[in-house]
Amino acid sequence: MRRLPATPVALLALLAFAADAKPARAQVTGETSPATTPPVETESSAGILQEAPLEAPPPPPRHKGFVVESRLGALTFLGDFKHLAPTAPWWHVDAGYELLKWLGVFAYGELSFTSTSQLETAANTIAFPIYGFGGSLRATVHATDRVAFFLEGNVGTMRADVPKGALADLGFANAERFGVVFGGRLGFEWYQVDRHLAFGLDVGVRDATGFAEQFIGTSPPLMIDASAAVRYTF
Repeated sequence: MRRLPATPVALLALLAFAADAKPARAQVTGETSPATTPPVETESSAGILQEAPLEAPPPPPRHKGFVVESRLGALTFLGDFKHLAPTAPWWHVDAGYELLKWLGVFAYGELSFTSTSQLETAANTIAFPIYGFGGSLRATVHATDRVAFFLEGNVGTMRADVPKGALADLGFANAERFGVVFGGRLGFEWYQVDRHLAFGLDVGVRDATGFAEQFIGTSPPLMIDASAAVRYTF
């Protein structure tokens, strides 16, 4: 038999050894062969990145309900009582129910503090509260979903809480007792994103019959109030 040259035999043996060693090296180093590499989902990843964010759900619609409202402002006197008492800090609270989206009925209470400093010297000045309560009917017109205007009519009673006879000597004896009060109010309301909450500004005028000067009165016993309000609807 004819022998193969030594050099080609050695070369074939070397190639066979290299073929066996390559898978072993891949196994040791943890490499993966191209045939077993999982495909990259580029389209799916791109789709997630380009997806538009979800929109927030619209706020729930406003509806009628029970209402509590607090006002803080000032009460000033236009009749003869203005010569006796200065402008007073004023607090007013409403509680009621909206019969319709545009119509509500309310009960109210109010409190203010003033004195006789406009007429008497400091030594003789009497400080006293004025308080009252009553009811009102309110009509509301919405300019937008969050902006509204209202017109209100009210009737009630009020009095000055002073020692008996303290105002009688000054010509205002009827102010010491509960007297009829009637008037109106015009206001603006700004509803918040929270459908329960609203802020407002308003001004009111009233005829406080018990605060008329008894003897030489020359003008009707009018009062004007102006305030900022916070409203909550349940």
